[in-house]
Amino acid sequence: MIPRFPVYLFDLDGTLLDSAQDICGAVQQVLDVTDAPPVTFEFLKSYVGRHLLDLFIDIFPHYSPEQIDQLIQQYRAVYPARGHKLTRMYPGVMEGLTALPGRKSIATTKGTASTRLILEQFGLAGYFDHVQGTDGFPCKPAPDVIFNALNALRAATSECLMVGDSAADMEAGRRAGVKTCAVRYGYGNPEDLARFEPDFWIEDLREL
Repeated sequence: MIPRFPVYLFDLDGTLLDSAQDICGAVQQVLDVTDAPPVTFEFLKSYVGRHLLDLFIDIFPHYSPEQIDQLIQQYRAVYPARGHKLTRMYPGVMEGLTALPGRKSIATTKGTASTRLILEQFGLAGYFDHVQGTDGFPCKPAPDVIFNALNALRAATSECLMVGDSAADMEAGRRAGVKTCAVRYGYGNPEDLARFEPDFWIEDLREL
């Protein structure tokens, strides 16, 4: 039985939205015009939730910081242009958010502005008291996005449950000192998530 919390923080990709087709598709569009070696969809999907810097540096270890930044900027132009046409909301998300009491915020590696637009497109914006993207500070697994969300809500770490699908979400939650809930249906490897000893596991957001 999962207790009620005054505040819930949610990851976005792999937790609320199944967006890997659009994210990985946009990355592949960028890679298609480079000298990148062939990569699989599963390889690209394993980076969802992490900063693009990690992905592009791993693929292009010989690139300069300026070249890596150029790839990131290309992705940021390509990704929204796809219109999120292959992105879907996970089953149970709308019902779970509707039934769940307490204040809610997003805590994602995406930028805040783009996250708001996506939430509006999928009819989810109204469920959240705050939207916290990663804007100019370290991304998960650093705890900064959690602290920024809690500061905006004027909430304490003891009041919060962080819900996410990746090891980065669980590590960020642990480092922030909040309770954590791992979703089994997202992109994260369960063994990787388990290393951070989530307080709770769910198969469906309605279980909250």
